[in-house]
Amino acid sequence: MSMYRQLWFAIILSTLIALVGSLFASTISSRAYLNEQLRMKNSDNATVLALSLSQKNIEPVELELIVASLFDNGHYASIKVLDPAGKTLVERTAPAEQSNVPNWFKQWFPIQSIPGQAQISNGWKQVGTISLVSQNGDAYQTLWRSVQEMFAALTISGLIACYLGALILRRIKQPLKAVIDQAKGMTERRFIITPESSVPELKQLSTAMNSTVVLLKSMFAEEAERLETLRAQANSDATTGLSNRNHFISQLQACVEEENAPAGSLVLIRLAELASVNKALGRNKTDDLLKKVGQLLAIHQKHLHDGFAARLNGTDFALLFRREDAHTVSQKILVEIQKIFAEETESFTIYIGYGNYEFGITPGSLLAQVDAAVASAEATGSSNVHESAPLNIEHAPRSAEEWTKLILRAIEQNWVKLAYFPVTKSNGELIHKESALRLMFGGEWFPAARFLPIAERLGLTEKLDLIAIKLALEELNKASSDKEIAVNLSARSIQSADFRTRLKAILQSKPAAAKQLWLEVPENGVFANIDAFRMFHSDIAPTGCKLGLEHFGRQFDKINLLHDLKLNYVKIDGGFIRNIESNDGNQAFVKGVCHIVHRLALLSFAESVTSEAELSVLNQLGLDGATGPEVGRQFPLSE
Repeated sequence: MSMYRQLWFAIILSTLIALVGSLFASTISSRAYLNEQLRMKNSDNATVLALSLSQKNIEPVELELIVASLFDNGHYASIKVLDPAGKTLVERTAPAEQSNVPNWFKQWFPIQSIPGQAQISNGWKQVGTISLVSQNGDAYQTLWRSVQEMFAALTISGLIACYLGALILRRIKQPLKAVIDQAKGMTERRFIITPESSVPELKQLSTAMNSTVVLLKSMFAEEAERLETLRAQANSDATTGLSNRNHFISQLQACVEEENAPAGSLVLIRLAELASVNKALGRNKTDDLLKKVGQLLAIHQKHLHDGFAARLNGTDFALLFRREDAHTVSQKILVEIQKIFAEETESFTIYIGYGNYEFGITPGSLLAQVDAAVASAEATGSSNVHESAPLNIEHAPRSAEEWTKLILRAIEQNWVKLAYFPVTKSNGELIHKESALRLMFGGEWFPAARFLPIAERLGLTEKLDLIAIKLALEELNKASSDKEIAVNLSARSIQSADFRTRLKAILQSKPAAAKQLWLEVPENGVFANIDAFRMFHSDIAPTGCKLGLEHFGRQFDKINLLHDLKLNYVKIDGGFIRNIESNDGNQAFVKGVCHIVHRLALLSFAESVTSEAELSVLNQLGLDGATGPEVGRQFPLSE
């Protein structure tokens, strides 16, 4: 499709969108107004009628006659009078009104006539309740007529806009086509000089384009060559063709700092006697040997899962990979490099160190750890492969079976506890204590972030969640405890029927403490498993626990599901809170969220408040409370 036709299409489409949008907005606004008018009318009429009936002692027969007389006027769809016990005394209902408004229009834009209700009394004694609903036929007629008039007006406006657009496009079509052809030529590396347009604005564009073409024509070839050279210099080692140190460090950071990245292995290779070989064989021959080493590592890079090879300096090489036994790979590389150098020299020493890594370790710590393994191999005085010693238990290489044993041992030995953080109002009043599970490994308490991702992969989250619930209930059961506690549950746990049954039994065993317990589940886990959460709510709600969502706001498009989840509160994700004092958009978003959830009778809290400035702004946005490091500093929990 030509640009001219696209512009035509854009004009027509924008006009159509404006027409439909304006028509829809106007219809919705009018319908809302009519709904409100009907509601007010019903309420006012019910109140007036109730007052008139309350001024005298009316017998049932007289009441029925009054209602019948009022109903026969034809203004009401139904009138009903109930006694204080809820028994119907009088009821009149009219058949559906007939009108020329299409049924599809009524289905798309329904007008709800909300019943008006009022109490009928005799002195201080309640006689009954009157409920009446007005006919909505006139409202539909008014709305339908308004839509027709608005559609006619907008259609005429749209036709005029299209006509004016045609005149403008006709004038600029030829020069615009020339500029388009020139732009296409540039994308195809053809540099076209076009005549300047007589249209002032397009003349400026033509001049600028011609100047750009002249400049690009002289610069393109050399720029392409220079960029290719810079790319190679920036990321590659000139001798071996492998990635250089800077590129390797960037890749290593991505491997160890991305929370979702799986564990892997790092191998460092040191060619100890390279200087002697260079002296004996000469630079060119030594470079040939290094190229062969580079080709060898490139082959391993290709065949290993997520393999990445690099030359770090003159003598050191590195290899990153996942899902392979690092010791086997290191031994194989040692043998292959020895074969390469055996062709040119009788003896050559190679030292290799390797280590495993996972999320949480810093790149510097990992490099130091594996470099120490290389030094350990170097201390033997002969070609060797050494495994790095873990810096501490947190970074110890561990199989799934070993992790399972470690976590289960901590559970069996009762090396578990809860850490508490305050959730407070703006004045510092404590709302509840947010808890986080801790496990002891090797005499040190570790936060949940270290072991929960692994526990989830191993299917141990249900055990850990139940332990956290038991610890929280024990704390709440203490005579000195008068503050409520929140516990985070895994989305995977609540999907298990067995977990829900066991949790319900635990809560029912301590009914008083259960009423002080707040249970929260990550938003993404709830919205991804709505049916499971509904069953979870059905099982747990009778115990009196409060239920909420944490990390709320990431899937804000599903907020319409909140009213159906029967929640008590939400905790707004820290991503919307961080630096909120300088982000007007997030301020408006958080304020809007608070307004919506409050209308749903939910509480709203802010997560991860890290600064006084954030807390100060949040206090002005309508939140019910906040939690995070800054809240803990300003309002620490008393021991």
